[in-house]
Amino acid sequence: MKKLDKLVLGSFLSPFLLTFIVVDFILLTVNMLKYFDEIFGKDLPFMVYMELIGYFVISISPMALPLAVLLSSLMTFGNLGEHFELTAIKSSGISLNRTMLPIGVFVAMVTVLAFLSNNFIVPRVNLKTFSLLYDIRMKSPAFDIKEGVFYNGIPGYSIKVNSKLDEVRLKEVLIYDHTSGQGNLHVITADSGRMEPFFNDSYIMLTLYQGNSYREGTGRRGGRNVPQTLDRTEFETNKMVFSLDAFDLKRTPENLWSNSKSIKNIGEIQVDLDSMDRELNHWYYFNYANTEASYNYFGRSRKLVPPKEIVDKKMETDSLKNLKYLAEQQNNENGQPNDPRSQANSSLSNSSSDSANQIIADTTKNKSDTLLAPEGQRTAAQNPETVTKPLGQSNDSLGNLTVNQEQNNPDLREINKSSGLKTEVPVLQELSAAQEQRLDSLLLTPRYSTSMASVGLTTARNIKNNFTTNKARINEVMRNYRNFKVAWYQKYTQSLACFVMFMIGAPLGAIIKKGGLGMPVLLSIIFFIMYYMLTITGEKWGKEGLSDPLFGTFFSNLALIPFGLFFLRQARKDARLFEPDFYLGFWEKLVKFYQQKVRRKKLKEDVL
Repeated sequence: MKKLDKLVLGSFLSPFLLTFIVVDFILLTVNMLKYFDEIFGKDLPFMVYMELIGYFVISISPMALPLAVLLSSLMTFGNLGEHFELTAIKSSGISLNRTMLPIGVFVAMVTVLAFLSNNFIVPRVNLKTFSLLYDIRMKSPAFDIKEGVFYNGIPGYSIKVNSKLDEVRLKEVLIYDHTSGQGNLHVITADSGRMEPFFNDSYIMLTLYQGNSYREGTGRRGGRNVPQTLDRTEFETNKMVFSLDAFDLKRTPENLWSNSKSIKNIGEIQVDLDSMDRELNHWYYFNYANTEASYNYFGRSRKLVPPKEIVDKKMETDSLKNLKYLAEQQNNENGQPNDPRSQANSSLSNSSSDSANQIIADTTKNKSDTLLAPEGQRTAAQNPETVTKPLGQSNDSLGNLTVNQEQNNPDLREINKSSGLKTEVPVLQELSAAQEQRLDSLLLTPRYSTSMASVGLTTARNIKNNFTTNKARINEVMRNYRNFKVAWYQKYTQSLACFVMFMIGAPLGAIIKKGGLGMPVLLSIIFFIMYYMLTITGEKWGKEGLSDPLFGTFFSNLALIPFGLFFLRQARKDARLFEPDFYLGFWEKLVKFYQQKVRRKKLKEDVL
């Protein structure tokens, strides 16, 4: 490594580590303030706080890295420019791009490490963070009874103490016993009392002196005037024992959060996306299959055929499910464990994919892509009696696809016979003129007209409700699909932002030629706020379907790259963008151009 590279890289590393620690601490403080009321005041062990802070530090590091790179690169090149070191480097014939090369290589390595951290470390840390935060929320606050205030920390009891002589002795105690779950039927009052923990602080004994216990009876069935019982017991000493299990921190199993996208890496997100895509295709096919049954008159002459791509994916999914089911049955018969990660299932997946492709090739090459086709124009491929079936599969009584070595692959309509697709060709009978006239006369009666209107209105409402329900179901799956897409692309964009911020910070520092924490901090905050706002806006577009999730997630980086290229171009020309003389000279050029234009116009008028 050359001395220049050591100089530049050494000038960058110290500010980078310092700014990363400072930014991480600031973001940590912001995150801790969100949960301040939930995690403090519950008498948690010190190590629990340290564990939670450690999880927060790791989870917010991807957000802190871009700002740290931006600020440190600004400070580095600002210091080099302020002390005329950058001028000396340029005067020796070394370009600005060559000077930025060692830091660029380091930032590229940081970008790769940030991606690996986002994909492997942060999801596991988020899982532990969610679990620990949930356990802290569920933990009751520390046992602390205050004077004149009802304390409800002990489950089933509400305790009020008018005065406390010390941490043990109490005066004028009032207790409402709600353990029966029927209201304030049991009330205990006492002149004084003592509260002492025992058995390793797992229980607390409340000893009451000189008091009364009032217990009201529950209502009886029968009449309104049945009197209620009221028991009053006077005591000199009454001891009550309370369990403090509610104040202990109980850890919840981490697998309860297994469906959150924040705890999944790219491979797991891809599996979920594939499952949601197949679920969407299932509902699309289901809607096609059931829509024809809602239009009785429409279905007599024309059929509603799903598009080819929906049919292909549906049959592929069915074949994979059936092959997997057969493999599970064989494993159960042979007494082998049903492990989806075993070698048997791996080979099953490969064979199922080949079988699915063969099914698609054999059964859909003659399918029509049109949605509405007259009965007379349907091809023989849509007739369930003429479709050839691949060897090894058949239909059961429910219309599901099963494997048989003697029959062929069933048609689409036979598979979904129970879903509403009609497989029988209607037989139309010719009516005589008298019969047609008699039928038409029935339609003119008021009773039949009213019945037709009522039936039509009811059918229309049912169809509308079905479509609304199906639309809401599909929209929900699509929303989750887009959210997982955005979470997938975030793994790349958050790490790529480090290099984008370097492209902005390094040339900008060479332009301003100011080091320290003044101008660099101000410019860093401005560009980081821009990056944060553009990121939120783009991700919102992607999640709501206003744009493609890929474009929405990369929107902030795409919007900031032109700034970096512009600053790099200006830095190579030694432009003085942040000096008043630059804008004063630009203004003078603009005024001079305007004066010349006015002079030419006046000269032209004088000549004419």
